[in-house]
Amino acid sequence: MRRTLIKSAVIISMDEAIGDLNAGDVLVEGSRIVDVRPSIDLGSGASETEIVDGTGRIVIPGLINAHMHTWQTALRGYAANWTLLEYFRRMHAGLATVFRPDDIYIATLAGALNQINCGTTTLVDWCHNNPTPDHTDAAVRGLIESGIRAAFFHGSPKPEPKPGEPHFSEIPHPRREVERLLAGPLADRDGLVTLGLAILGPHYSTLDVAMHDFRLARELKLIASMHQGGGPAKTPGGWEKLIEAGLVGAGINIVHGNDLPDDLLDKMVGLGVSFSVTPENEMIQGHGFPITGRLLKRGVRPTIGIDLESVLAGDLFSVARVALSMQRALDNAESRTVNGTIPATTTVPVREALRWITTEGARMLGREGQIGSLTPGKLADLVVINASDLNLFPVHDPVATVVMQTSLANVEAVMIGGTWKKRDGRLLVEGLETKKDLLAQSGRRLVQDIERQGRAA
Repeated sequence: MRRTLIKSAVIISMDEAIGDLNAGDVLVEGSRIVDVRPSIDLGSGASETEIVDGTGRIVIPGLINAHMHTWQTALRGYAANWTLLEYFRRMHAGLATVFRPDDIYIATLAGALNQINCGTTTLVDWCHNNPTPDHTDAAVRGLIESGIRAAFFHGSPKPEPKPGEPHFSEIPHPRREVERLLAGPLADRDGLVTLGLAILGPHYSTLDVAMHDFRLARELKLIASMHQGGGPAKTPGGWEKLIEAGLVGAGINIVHGNDLPDDLLDKMVGLGVSFSVTPENEMIQGHGFPITGRLLKRGVRPTIGIDLESVLAGDLFSVARVALSMQRALDNAESRTVNGTIPATTTVPVREALRWITTEGARMLGREGQIGSLTPGKLADLVVINASDLNLFPVHDPVATVVMQTSLANVEAVMIGGTWKKRDGRLLVEGLETKKDLLAQSGRRLVQDIERQGRAA
């Protein structure tokens, strides 16, 4: 069995029983962590083990990106100046309609590889541009090929209806397609790539469709994730009706939620709903202020997602930092208004932000027993940060270094399920330049096709 021992590193385990180690070892056997402590003596097994010198390194659990539309990778930066309303019109009703399965494949593959490169080991791929099974299969193929751990949240496209066609809000989530995936490439509920549902929810669908989709998710025991916010709700009072029907609880995931009233948010928290905020994109496109602080006041924590690489960078460290900074700013402003001065001490410590992109992501996925911390028995998903780099050195508080100063440049190595995916600052993937060429070709064609359609109209 393959064994790896990382020695003498700073360990941020995110496991309360283990804590942080100023100099510690992590032993991996096969796909799992088997030991984390100050010093591990391999005895006679040392000759059969890869020994990694962790001096000057910080080892953390692999990051969990709780929400990203990976199919947009070939359009990086293209939507950077769009508001949310422009995004609906120009992406969903525009560019999305000219995607071919090959475009979905290369975008998902390249986007997932970049997530690994940036330190993400688990990606929630919220795929809502899959008008055909071929598009869906292309996305799944890209995730599997990348080697990332992923939750493929199967969604549905949102074009403008043609004459005689129903609006997307009136179309139930396709049971047959979900069952096909569960019987095929995503049959293993504990596999590297698993299935969830990216449904419309009451904000974007009729009540009948929302009821159907919630029941489908519950019947198939799948997480149901949905956007909440961005204009008026399609079904006012829909959440109250879903709650009355007993369909809201653990396994329901709200993305954004900026406009949720306090009484409804209280009910959702009480029922065990999880929340994924995408703070940078929410502020850029006009969703509103992230609900991070509103959740913390209710005793629950958010998960954090990138959302759109067509708008911003895919670096989860940066987005967690934005979430933390924005919430501190809101808290400071509130204190000034109420008390006439800023708080006596910070309202959100840096370790909180690290929880949002590790342990909380695992909890949202129902996989807290498998990923999210460096705990013996869990899957060996971890990141090695070079703390000797000039922008990090010297390290006084390792957690602060990770949250406030680390970037892609410092991610030296990434392991997923006991296998190195990045070493010495380099992705371990063959044919990367060819993949980049395919991504560029896809992006150019998509833009040309939609511009050609605009001229024809």
